Amino acid sequence: MDRIDAMKVFMAALDEGSLAGAGRKLGKSPAAVSRAIAFLEDHVGVELLHRATRSLKLSEAGERYASACRRVLTDLEEADIIAAGERSAPRGVLTITASVTSGEIVLRPIVDAFMAEYPTVSVRLHFLSRPVNLIDEGIDLALRIAHLPDSSLVAIRVGEVRRVVAAAPRYLDAHPLIREAADLARHQIVALTSFGSDSWSFPPTPGQSAARVVHFTPRLTVNSVRAAVDSAVGGQGVTRMFSYHIAEELRDGSLRIVLAADEPAPVPVHLVAPHGRLQVPKVRAFADFAVPRLKAHYIRLGIADGAQGNIIQP
Repeated sequence: MDRIDAMKVFMAALDEGSLAGAGRKLGKSPAAVSRAIAFLEDHVGVELLHRATRSLKLSEAGERYASACRRVLTDLEEADIIAAGERSAPRGVLTITASVTSGEIVLRPIVDAFMAEYPTVSVRLHFLSRPVNLIDEGIDLALRIAHLPDSSLVAIRVGEVRRVVAAAPRYLDAHPLIREAADLARHQIVALTSFGSDSWSFPPTPGQSAARVVHFTPRLTVNSVRAAVDSAVGGQGVTRMFSYHIAEELRDGSLRIVLAADEPAPVPVHLVAPHGRLQVPKVRAFADFAVPRLKAHYIRLGIADGAQGNIIQP
């Protein structure tokens, strides 16, 4: 049996979550799928998969082998496409990831429009709240809101967002004025866990070097952006999140930014890809399609915040 073909079967089983799913995807019988994986296990001399009736689980060795297989298959795909040159049109399955909120609010509408223009490309869009290794997990592109470390990834900057503190006007009208960060300790806090569930940090005051940290006991703690926004709009307290999370609420006036002068530096937004993936037509086509639309989105976001006196420059 060809080892590359067996690797493709192995990765299909992981992606589909079952041997039967891999068979359907590749047009192979369950027996053929089982033989391919058994061939790989015989070749490497260890068990790669723990098989259950309804699920598959990688062994420790299988996790390492799966990462290596994905890199090998990606390199082979890139080699074929580079050899084909300009004659190769965008086609196949494109895998993209983003955080849950940015994926749903920002990226999904762009993906829908892209698929309408490129009917030969299908998309797997993964909304994940955990760090993702693009190479090991076979991801073509990711939308990342963060300061990126030096790496082998290719990053295209598409904008920036701010970390803002906001509350409903009816809450602000009924509670003491928030003039400085320390005032937050006397307010009800709707804490989003990813932004700090017991303290928030602010830049140092002029002439100081240490950041200002405000400690609090939150009235409500949630791990969902939508829940934090809804509770803040409902007047439950002051919350902190990225500016794009509440762009609509800022426009309609249901939330108001406070402490704008105390905000940390904006956080950049990038579309990133593993080195070499942008040579793949489907990946290049999506990047060319998405980048101007992402930039336009963050420009509009800046205008929306500008209505509150806080303009984001992408």
